[in-house]
Amino acid sequence: MQLNVLTVPGDGIGTEVTREAVKVLEKVVSKYGHSLKLTDALLGGIAIHQTGSPFPDDTARKALDADATLMGAVGLPEFDNAPPEKRPEKGLLGIRKILGVYANLRPVKAWPALIESSPLKNHIVEGVDMIIVRELNGGIYYGTPRGIEGSGDTERGTNTMTYTRAEIARITRMGFHLARGRKKKLTSVDKSNVLETSQLWRRVVNEIAPEFPDVELEHILVDNCAMQLILRPKQFDVVVMENMFGDILSDEGAVLAGSIGMLPSASIGERKPNGAFVGLYEPVHGSAPDIAGQNKANPLGAIGSVSAMLEYSFGLKEEAAAVNAAMEAVLNSGRVTADLKPKGTPATTSEVGDAVANAI
Repeated sequence: MQLNVLTVPGDGIGTEVTREAVKVLEKVVSKYGHSLKLTDALLGGIAIHQTGSPFPDDTARKALDADATLMGAVGLPEFDNAPPEKRPEKGLLGIRKILGVYANLRPVKAWPALIESSPLKNHIVEGVDMIIVRELNGGIYYGTPRGIEGSGDTERGTNTMTYTRAEIARITRMGFHLARGRKKKLTSVDKSNVLETSQLWRRVVNEIAPEFPDVELEHILVDNCAMQLILRPKQFDVVVMENMFGDILSDEGAVLAGSIGMLPSASIGERKPNGAFVGLYEPVHGSAPDIAGQNKANPLGAIGSVSAMLEYSFGLKEEAAAVNAAMEAVLNSGRVTADLKPKGTPATTSEVGDAVANAI
């Protein structure tokens, strides 16, 4: 198979972790006899510097032409006070929209070698293995009207949370399908005691549930879910939620994994004619400009995103499993970056990437 992959390293440590992810991708492609076509593009702060736009037309064209997109991270402090259309994050929203990716899958797994890295007690974290399914195209991040208007004491900021039945239904079905292939349990997160959007969300989820009689469905309010993720995280298997709730709760999952640097993600859309998913793959962490260029960043979230890309966009489950097994071997060896609190001298970003590639 030929894998036509666009790499969008972005800002800060994005360049460093993407480099190591590509190194692993090249190794697994070579081992299994595939061919790889790599294309690069700009997104975020670096794109603003070089083109004036956080999401250049050239990047949009390349993303649509690729089979899958592997992204680093976007964001730089210098743009914190810039208008929304001139912020790096606008590029991230733009590429998600043009690709039509609507489901963000964020696996949260407590690797045995990292149990001591979590601030939670071992018996709470041990055995955690869930997928957070975040709706990606709707909700408060995209709703209108929005903006800041007026002045003085009456100056007002407005954002609108809105969902259609169709948007809720497709992310719900994605959650049910994933749960059917795992432990057959789906937890739907909402705030239906307060928000009308959540009331519609819960109603639509309940209407779809009979299509999946083999999957257990439960509902939980978002504030209780935040608490249960820390108190009893092993109760969850597949957890589906709207955009902003997913943004917040999936970062909470980093506590369970030991470091946010461990979390991969897959943003997927509709199936192509060949059955593969349109996909945008990226680690959950940000651009971390404070450590950028120092060869300190943990590349395992980016490497895990390569595993997800192999599985969802190319259907290469054996190759994806090989990447995961190599990551576990490296974690067991203790040759990891400083965020994972190794007993000896921390490994560098490139050393971890080399170790995973060698373990393939």
